[in-house]
Amino acid sequence: MFHFSRRQKTVAQTVCPEDAPASLCVWSDVFVLQLMAVLAFGCCAGYVGRNVASIFCGGGRNETLNVTFSYPFRLNQVLLVETNGTLCNHTVPQTHLVQDVSSSAEFFVAVGVLAFLYCLLALLAYVGYMHIYRDSDLCPIADFLMTVFFAFFWMVSSSAWARGLQLVKEATGTEAVRAILPLCHELGVTCEVTDYASMRSLNISVVVGYLNMMVWAGNAWFAYKETRWSTQKASSQPGGRAQAPAPI
Repeated sequence: MFHFSRRQKTVAQTVCPEDAPASLCVWSDVFVLQLMAVLAFGCCAGYVGRNVASIFCGGGRNETLNVTFSYPFRLNQVLLVETNGTLCNHTVPQTHLVQDVSSSAEFFVAVGVLAFLYCLLALLAYVGYMHIYRDSDLCPIADFLMTVFFAFFWMVSSSAWARGLQLVKEATGTEAVRAILPLCHELGVTCEVTDYASMRSLNISVVVGYLNMMVWAGNAWFAYKETRWSTQKASSQPGGRAQAPAPI
């Protein structure tokens, strides 16, 4: 994830001047990765939304149902009708929403938290054990493999959460309310979600998740260039750099 060759720079390190200390470039790199990870899982894990479903009974009489949902989006545990009661002169039993997307939401948040923690550990390793990193063949390889790991799981978790978010929108919409409330099919009764919760932060979390995937994938290329696999391949090529002649 962190790359110390002055000839190679990650996307985050392009903000670092060429003559800046390597430590400054590493700090900028880890700051960008941590900020993006926190933004991704924070927008998802901190979400609380409320929809208002209106039931028009006819004759000017209306009923209102408030639906509050939040992370981890176990919507099948969210009450639409809290207790057995009467709506539009009809007895309505306790009713829950449908869908449970907690697995995809928790997976997405877990990847973000682990990425954040890995950045901290990698930075501590750089600060305290830089000499070991420079002299070891295994450390750059391990760094490369971990970077590929996070790039892959950012892609998988973001895709899963994007699908989960779509299910959340569908399960809290008008069509879902009409489907789970038999009252909505009665003659003269109309059900509609009249006030939708803003899901802007959830949309942002999906976008930032894919951005994390792209940044980690870009870092993986530069991490590969630091491994012995890349250096051995470059040295074995016939058109490789020729050695300068010894001075006379």
